[in-house]
Amino acid sequence: MKTMTKQVCLSAAACALAAMALQPTAAAREKWSRWKPLFDGKTTTGWRGYKTQEMPAGWKVEDGVLSKSGSVEDILTNDEFGDFDFRIDWKISDGGNSGIFYRGTEEYEKIYWSGTEYQLLDDIHAADNKTRLTCAGAAYGLYPSPPGHLKPVGDWNTTRIVAKGAHVEHWLNGVKLLEYELGSPDWGARVKASKFKDWPNYGRAKRGHFALQGDHEGALAFRNIRVRPM
Repeated sequence: MKTMTKQVCLSAAACALAAMALQPTAAAREKWSRWKPLFDGKTTTGWRGYKTQEMPAGWKVEDGVLSKSGSVEDILTNDEFGDFDFRIDWKISDGGNSGIFYRGTEEYEKIYWSGTEYQLLDDIHAADNKTRLTCAGAAYGLYPSPPGHLKPVGDWNTTRIVAKGAHVEHWLNGVKLLEYELGSPDWGARVKASKFKDWPNYGRAKRGHFALQGDHEGALAFRNIRVRPM
């Protein structure tokens, strides 16, 4: 009886040790849960204009919000990212139109010639609302977003973009809108049928900048911009 009890105890101890071995260390959990703020809420540090080290006029920071009120130049992060979980809060004016670019490069005249765009839009009144391919949350011109998850104009929305290798996901207000595989036959066919076919490296960079589109009229505001590299 004592031998059996001892064996059971040893077996339980071995199982416990094995379970502990499968758990990530505290250092590993810290590494993978670490969020990097991309906006400090006070300055435009970490951002600049496209193909320039200067910050374009028209962008301002006030009360923890990065905003613009009219047509301005696009801005992008100084840093580049490959695989990531990106989050940002945004709100847009009536009829507004903008976008968030990811894995963008500076090889072309415009960043949207290289980086995929997560569309920001007032789906009710904006001119781009005629197709879900260009409504809020869409991978602009390629993959449509479903309706029903955008908050009214003037309210804050939360966007999440996840990129792991070729796999990309678009989220809006806690709902996954779409996912796709970069370089897949489906993706290639969609690019070939779009205006992006004119730029051979469109969407193909494995790492690049985040950028915020400013060259549409209307007010636009961002806050809580952060990324978790993976």
